[in-house]
Amino acid sequence: MADLNININGLSLKNPVLTASGTFGYGTEFQDFIDLERLGGFIVKGTTLKHREGNPYPRMAETPSGMLNAVGLQNKGVDYFIEHIYPTIKDINSNILVNVSGSTIADYVATAEKINALDHIPAIELNISCPNVKEGGMAFGTSCVSASEVVKEVRKVYKKHLMVKLSPNVTSIQEIALAVEGAGADSVSLINTLMGMAVNVKTRKPVLSTVTGGLSGPCVKPVALRMVWQVAKVVKIPVVGLGGISCANDAIEFLLAGASAIQIGTANFIDPTVTIKVIDGINNYLDLNGFKSVKEIIGLI
Repeated sequence: MADLNININGLSLKNPVLTASGTFGYGTEFQDFIDLERLGGFIVKGTTLKHREGNPYPRMAETPSGMLNAVGLQNKGVDYFIEHIYPTIKDINSNILVNVSGSTIADYVATAEKINALDHIPAIELNISCPNVKEGGMAFGTSCVSASEVVKEVRKVYKKHLMVKLSPNVTSIQEIALAVEGAGADSVSLINTLMGMAVNVKTRKPVLSTVTGGLSGPCVKPVALRMVWQVAKVVKIPVVGLGGISCANDAIEFLLAGASAIQIGTANFIDPTVTIKVIDGINNYLDLNGFKSVKEIIGLI
């Protein structure tokens, strides 16, 4: 049995397998299928300062080798999470991360500050793919200046591990990664969904109510893998890779490309036990190839 333990800048994981926000609910939804305590960690759904209804239906659509979603960060707000969700998950022996989203920097800061007070949440994942309402709707993560600004302000109030989730819808993801590293990020996770759309030729209308949405699933893996490899070459902080990971071999590709840990997202909808299969598959790969620790294969290419 290989050593699967990994430490990403102070955040100690029993293995490098996490779940991606928005695909795993609050974790408890998967308790009938897997032992949550076997996971390196799980990231709960996007949490905002106030209650959000999300976008109108239809807001999900299947595409070849993937799916589109435009859920719109539906959640009941951070106070509801603290009062009703946190007590039910806080004693699970795994790393629980909260994905933090917002429409203004003040929203991000206020939400992060509230979560900072929770003893059993060791990290947050800052979703900077959200539209900046004060800057005409451009996502925080598509500009080095705005990405740096939001991370810098959150860093002032959030004292634990700060992971920043990067948008792939940019000209240079390396520049954005370097900007958030300089602003105080402890790690980066990438990629968030690619922008896409689908059209119903019978109705001659967009499939999603919002016209465009986020593309995820196996179809995005080559893009995600390329971006993880590019970012891992330029930043000094750990990189967490995600995008189309459906099996152990996919996860191993990301580790070889420089990711210190990985997240599994859309594949959870297809097979709710996929995370455990990936953990076991990574271990088998290491044993078969004579590696004693998962650390030995990180960044080999």
